Amino acid sequence: MPRKLSKQPSLTSASPTLTASPAPQIPPSLTDPTLPLPKLIVFDLDYTLWPFWVDTHVTPPLKPNAAHSLATDRHGEEYTFYPDVPQILQLLPRAGSPVKLGVASRTHAPALARDLLKMLHLPPAQEGDARPRRALDAFDAGLEIYPGSKIRHIELLQRRAGVDFEDILFFDDESRNQETERLGITMRLVRDGVCWAEIEKGVDDWRRRRSVRKGSV
Repeated sequence: MPRKLSKQPSLTSASPTLTASPAPQIPPSLTDPTLPLPKLIVFDLDYTLWPFWVDTHVTPPLKPNAAHSLATDRHGEEYTFYPDVPQILQLLPRAGSPVKLGVASRTHAPALARDLLKMLHLPPAQEGDARPRRALDAFDAGLEIYPGSKIRHIELLQRRAGVDFEDILFFDDESRNQETERLGITMRLVRDGVCWAEIEKGVDDWRRRRSVRKGSV
């Protein structure tokens, strides 16, 4: 498993190796048919879906391993998602009512980020499923990957998905991006990457915000 890299411009400082989590199960609160789910869930990339800055830590070219579970850069450093992310991207759209997924990233290396999303594959969600698919293909609402305000990213994703802003849940690791809530969305600030527990907390945040909005009408 690749290292979780420090949020520093140098690769000389890295935290302990990430350990693989047990096979995750989707939390019951996400499959309860009596509870609503966001119609669009948007993810940042760096330190949200994977533990590094793609434009700072990664030196192209990238080469995937045989299983497409990680990719190695020119210096032999390995890069992949946080442990729960592949299953989250596979199972979340199947949780209940249709959920679309999107990406909002302000990286300065958009082509490299897209390459990595193509190289990293998601395991079959259940027995009988087709062969593993590219992570890139999980984001049916599209990808907004370029420098600039996350407000612009969210606006374009909302328009493409055809949902209301209040039906959007956004996961990001930077507090400055909470400005996106001015649009009416819900943002969940993550401190150590996305996992099933963070997904559940984010959906809880969205449900509470939605309830308050409805109760105030």
